[in-house]
Amino acid sequence: MAYNFISSEPHVVVVGAGFAGLGAATTLVKNGLKNVLILEAMDHAGGRTHTVQPIGPNIIEMGATWIHGQKDNPLYQMAKSQGLLAEEGFRMVSCQPGAVSSGDYFFTEHGERLPKEKVEKVSTFFAALISRIMVQGTEADYDSWSLGDFLDQEFLTSGVSELGAADSVFEWCKRMECVDEACNSMYEFSLSQLGLYTRLEGPFFNCLGSKGYQAVVDHLVAALPPNTLRQEKPVKCIQWTGSSEKVEEAPHHPVTVLCDDGEEFVADHAIVTVSLGYLKERAQTMFEPHLPQGKLEAIARLGFGTVAKIFLEFEDPFWPEDCMGIQLLWERGPENKDVYDGNKQNEGWKREWFKKIGGFDRLARHQSVLCGWITGLAAEHMETLPETEVGDTCIRLLREFTGWEVTKLRSVTRSTWKSNPYIRGSYTNIPVGVDAVKEQTALAEPLPSTHHINNLRPLQVLFAGEATHINFYTTTHGAYLSGVREAERILQHYRLHTMAKL
Repeated sequence: MAYNFISSEPHVVVVGAGFAGLGAATTLVKNGLKNVLILEAMDHAGGRTHTVQPIGPNIIEMGATWIHGQKDNPLYQMAKSQGLLAEEGFRMVSCQPGAVSSGDYFFTEHGERLPKEKVEKVSTFFAALISRIMVQGTEADYDSWSLGDFLDQEFLTSGVSELGAADSVFEWCKRMECVDEACNSMYEFSLSQLGLYTRLEGPFFNCLGSKGYQAVVDHLVAALPPNTLRQEKPVKCIQWTGSSEKVEEAPHHPVTVLCDDGEEFVADHAIVTVSLGYLKERAQTMFEPHLPQGKLEAIARLGFGTVAKIFLEFEDPFWPEDCMGIQLLWERGPENKDVYDGNKQNEGWKREWFKKIGGFDRLARHQSVLCGWITGLAAEHMETLPETEVGDTCIRLLREFTGWEVTKLRSVTRSTWKSNPYIRGSYTNIPVGVDAVKEQTALAEPLPSTHHINNLRPLQVLFAGEATHINFYTTTHGAYLSGVREAERILQHYRLHTMAKL
C-alpha cells in the first residue's frame, strides 16, 4: 500500500543505479514518494551487471551471470513473473565455477586427461567439506585460521589425498572457490566467517533468458517515473549536517549532493549504493563532514576482490561435442600453500598470472566461444595487459594442456571491473581476522543514526549495497534487498513521525 505523506514530501537522492539503488528507488516510488532521483556515474544502469553483445546477436554477461537460489529471492520471483528466465529445457553449459559436470575435461600441464572418477572423488570431498563448514561452523580454536589452511589440514588427513593427482585437483577446487568468494586466495579468506553467507533454497545457478540481466534491470527502470534516472552523473561529494551546533543553520534540506560536472541536488536523504571498492578509494573525500571513524575502519577491513572473465571467440569450435569445459590442473598451482607464500614474497603472481585461470567453459548460445574465470591480484594484473597478450597466453594454455589443434582466434573480450573507476573490483569477501557482522553493521549504519541523533535530522545519509548485507553479500539479490531495507528505513521514519503528531 502506498504511504500518504502528510507533511511536505521528502526529497531522496539515490547514488548509484545498480540493484541496490534500483531496489531503493522502486520501493520509495511504490510507496508514494514523488521526489526521488537516481544519479548514476556510468552510461547505463545495472551496476556490476552488464549485458553486452560484442560477439554476434547473442548476449554475454560481463558481470553477474545468475540469480542465486529461488525461495524468498525477490529477483528470481520478479524474473519468473515477467518471463525473464531461460526457456524451459535450456542448459547453461558455461561458467559455473567449482561445479564439476560430466562434460568437463580435466587436463594436467603435461597434456594428460584425468579420468572423471579421479576428479569426482576429490571434488565431491571438497564440496562436502565446504558445506560442512557452512552448516556446522568450526570450533573456536580455528577462529584465526584461513579457509585455505583448514582445507589443507582436512585434505591431508583424509584418504582422498592419497589418490593420484589429488593434490592438483584439490588445488583447482581452491582456485575455483576463490571465484565464489571473490578473494585473492583461500589463505586470505576467513574460515570462521564462511558460514555467515546464507544460500537460499532452490538451484544456485538460475539462468536468465536471451536478454540476460539487462531485462531485469530494464523492468526495474520501467517502474520509475520519467526522468528519475540520470546517467553519466558521477557524484563528487555528499554534504550533510554532522554537528548539532549547526542544526539551526542547516537549510530546509540538510543534504547536498555535488556532482563532478558542478550540478547540485538538495535532499532530505541520500542513499549511497556505490561499491565497497569505490568507498575504499573515495570514502575519505566523498563526504563532508567526514564519515565516523568506525565506518571508515569497516570500509578498510572488509575485503573487496576482483573476479574477471575472459571470452575467447574462435573461427570454429575445436573441442569435442560432449566437452562442456576444459579445466587446467597444475602440479604446483597458485593455491598450493608453498607457491602462495613464495608469490606473496616476490610477486610471482605477475609472472604467472595465467595460472589463476581455472579453465575455459563453453558459453551458452555461442557455438565458438569459451569463457575463462580468473580472480584476485592475477585478475587485476590481467586487466592491465594488452588484449593480444591475454589472447595469445590463453591459446598457448589450450594447446599445451589439450594437445588439440586450436582454431584461429577471432576476438578477445574481457571484463575490467578493477579498472572501472566507479567500481574498483567485483564483490565483497571477509579477510582473516575480520568480524563480518560488526563491520557490515557499521557500514550499513545511517548518518545520523536514529539511536543517537543529538537534535539532528536523522537518516541524512544511508548506505546500501551487497557489502552491507550480512547474509547475502556478493549477490544481486543481496544488493537489491539492501536497497529495499534503506528505503523502508526512511518510510518507517516518516510513519513514526506522523504517528507522533497525531
